[in-house]
Amino acid sequence: MIKYDVTMLINEEMQVYKNKESKKPIFELAASQEMGDSTNETLVTLNVHTGTHVDFPRHIYKDGKTSKDFDITTFIREVKVLDFTHLSSKIGVNNLKLHDIKENDFLLFKTRNSDIDAFIFDFVYLDKDAATYLADLKISGVGIDALGIEREQTGHPSHKALMAQGIFIIEGLRLKEVSEGTYKMIALPLKLDDVDALPLSVVLIKE
Repeated sequence: MIKYDVTMLINEEMQVYKNKESKKPIFELAASQEMGDSTNETLVTLNVHTGTHVDFPRHIYKDGKTSKDFDITTFIREVKVLDFTHLSSKIGVNNLKLHDIKENDFLLFKTRNSDIDAFIFDFVYLDKDAATYLADLKISGVGIDALGIEREQTGHPSHKALMAQGIFIIEGLRLKEVSEGTYKMIALPLKLDDVDALPLSVVLIKE
């Protein structure tokens, strides 16, 4: 059995979307024995879209669903990792048609994004037609090794095409060491109530 931790490490210097300072996590001492407290405690200020996370429809839609009714065991399941490291810009329909994708599949996209620790503005993304194609196939979910499933698409059409069919979106995976194939995924979130995304810890297991 081989186990792969494909979760981004959260710290103050990590990559965040578009390198925005406002999106970086902040670590502060809430209590310190050096300052006379009896314990050490850390306060973390964190955007719920930090690092590896799952988006909920509220991220895009004003009245969309949130984490409120999310079953935290949802992401304990089989997934397929698809290797698109040869692509320089986007994952399109023709790229997907080269793979045997079936209804209810959960797909993780490995791209050149996983080779780069810093945020890059020209990251590989899933275009709107490809998202619609997957929605028509009625897959269960997608994951990508970028901090966004789409890039510079007005109106967020890739998010909308997937979310309209109840397809889950995981962003911020680290798949550099993972080969194409089928894995068991164990992905567990923080149990935060009624928010538009949840940070995840994700492990892939190859028997």
